[in-house]
Amino acid sequence: MAPDGHTIWALQLEYDGGPFVGWQHQDAGLSVQDVVEAAAARLNHGVPVAVTAAGRTDSGVHAAGQVVSLALPAGFFARQVRDALNFHMKPHPVAVIQAAPAPEGWNPRFSAVRRSYRYSILNRRARPALLLGRVWHVAAPLDADAMHAAAQTLLGKHDFTSFRAAACQAKSPIRTLDRLDVTREGDLIAVVAEARSFLHHQVRNFVGTLRLAGDGKWPVERIAAVLEAKDRGAAGSTAPAAGLCLMRVGYPVDPFAPAPQ
Repeated sequence: MAPDGHTIWALQLEYDGGPFVGWQHQDAGLSVQDVVEAAAARLNHGVPVAVTAAGRTDSGVHAAGQVVSLALPAGFFARQVRDALNFHMKPHPVAVIQAAPAPEGWNPRFSAVRRSYRYSILNRRARPALLLGRVWHVAAPLDADAMHAAAQTLLGKHDFTSFRAAACQAKSPIRTLDRLDVTREGDLIAVVAEARSFLHHQVRNFVGTLRLAGDGKWPVERIAAVLEAKDRGAAGSTAPAAGLCLMRVGYPVDPFAPAPQ
């Protein structure tokens, strides 16, 4: 519920996670949340503004479609909210792509029904230059088709303890994985994961494990056994943060959809 004289706004953000300690405020280091809240305070007569996000990205993880909400004094147009926040967030690599008044009762985290992540692997001998900080560089050849075949054994509702970080705070390891596709275009391999929600490091642990099927160290069939083991030690290592990007958050009612005519 918005404070008196305020409007709750839905924002779609993109950011480079490299310079930040992650989305969430921490005592040491600058977070994306710090940057957004500081800019929002400039539009709220200097009064602090609390920002709620659809999900917390880790240090080094990027976003093309993070969704957040915040309350600002009434009277702004969507274009003004977007442009003013973008001005006050300079020079940090954070940008508001879209702004819209939030639907009644909408919450960026709890109203979400789908989250989509993309993990990018640069699979070539030469190290990245243009894509530095955006990909996991794997020099050894990878079989993307084998990785995709292995990924399909993880689809559905399962106990994903084997792919859950030790520090994960979720009450249950049960999740339903709707999509886990691995495709190659030239030297780039993309791993796309979609679910209502994910465990801490779940996508990066998927990728670190699938890499072992891609380089032939593990047979494709072993991935299903890892899932059944319900043991983090049975899976592969956690893939680096730089390759991961939150692409989109889906809602039953899209707050950014144009109003019906």
